[in-house]
Amino acid sequence: MTSTDTRPLVLTDVTLTYPDGASRLTALDHVSLTAPAGTTTAVIGPSGSGKSSLLAVAATLITPDSGRVVLAGTDTHGMDRDAMTALRRHAVGMVFQQPNLIASLTAAEQLEVMAHVDGRSMKAARKRSRVLLDVVGLGDVADRHADQLSGGQRQRVNIARSLMNDPAVLLVDEPTSALDTERGAAVIDLLTSLTQERGIATVLVTHDTAHLGSVDAVVEVVDGRLSERALAGV
Repeated sequence: MTSTDTRPLVLTDVTLTYPDGASRLTALDHVSLTAPAGTTTAVIGPSGSGKSSLLAVAATLITPDSGRVVLAGTDTHGMDRDAMTALRRHAVGMVFQQPNLIASLTAAEQLEVMAHVDGRSMKAARKRSRVLLDVVGLGDVADRHADQLSGGQRQRVNIARSLMNDPAVLLVDEPTSALDTERGAAVIDLLTSLTQERGIATVLVTHDTAHLGSVDAVVEVVDGRLSERALAGV
């Protein structure tokens, strides 16, 4: 479902607060962010700064107190939970910090289960899973189970799985945290190349600034506020 919109993800003046005793804690403070198609935006900042909250709002997993989230050309303001879930399922791919693969499934089956959840044809899903595993360089291990894959291979399965529904937006949370420098660089290079080739808008949360030379933009979140960083200054 890759969007024809040139700006698949737009957050405008988003504020998010959480209960904190008798008051409320501000996680995001009037944040605005645009992720153009075919680009990777890295989000950096200290722990507890609001990076995870930003991803959760972008994924429509949390509804902000105020502001607008436009996802794949759809303004999510006022949408009910079912409509939001349907939009998320078709418009958003998520790459988690840990691959969370199912031990009893092969690499290909990890992808196919996504189509099963969505009620899609399993025959088409089997074909697509093999294509995507080839894309991420794992065509030769499609029939191996999770415990037969290296850490880098499991993360590549995680990435391939996130692309099963052809998302317009890819949200990535610390994909290199469990990898060494070389494998981490390979994962970032894979994500940025897939983003460009497939016209996806990717938002990548990371603590690792060593690999930011390949992204298109860097924003920093500190105390819930967002500011753009010049790439040369990262």
